[in-house]
Amino acid sequence: MVQTIRIEAEARGRAGKGAARATRREGLVPAVIYGAKQEATLIALDPRDVMKELNKGGWQGHLYEVAVKGANGAATTERTLMRDVQFHPVTDRPLHVDFQRLAAGQKIRVKVVVTFLNEATSPGLKAGGVLNLVRRDIEVFADPDAVPGGFEIDLGEAGIGDSLRWSAVKDSFGTKPIVDRDFVVATIAAPTVAEEAPAAAAPAAPEATKQKAPAAKGGAAPAAKAPAKKK
Repeated sequence: MVQTIRIEAEARGRAGKGAARATRREGLVPAVIYGAKQEATLIALDPRDVMKELNKGGWQGHLYEVAVKGANGAATTERTLMRDVQFHPVTDRPLHVDFQRLAAGQKIRVKVVVTFLNEATSPGLKAGGVLNLVRRDIEVFADPDAVPGGFEIDLGEAGIGDSLRWSAVKDSFGTKPIVDRDFVVATIAAPTVAEEAPAAAAPAAPEATKQKAPAAKGGAAPAAKAPAKKK
């Protein structure tokens, strides 16, 4: 099932670009928690905690318990999903994080990563075929308390030309894909055969150059004398 991760945060009282810049100058990442028909909560995060989650991968499918510490030192916990992260265009540092607050009984839209089993025994892959991934993850509607940690597809009997679809997922854990059809997740493509380049044609033999009679010294060659008349 989905992993629940706790993140420590500090409450911040002001909204706007100026307040966000001030938060960054303090070495923190501004963030917001919204949703569930409640007022948005403005928070600030340690950038090391943000990067730790981003480097894990699959952060869009994790549940986060954000512990928000107020000015009086007391902390309240918000159950959320990390929905969006904005990055600096040059340094790639996180600039802002959006969390979606979860309400009781609410279905959430989440991406779940796909893993493939028995690649070593797949007839298609053993014959030189290539696993072509159409979707590395599948977006589904799920209960917040039952979000899968991942989907699995068995390649043990997949041959060249086969398509692995949503129906091939071993266990959907009660989720429903946002695409309402049996869509393709991966295919086994035929091996690519490189065509041999045609042999280069032999260069044509150069035409024999006609030798010209050398011109007489001192100008053009003298004209031939006419034959003498017989007397």
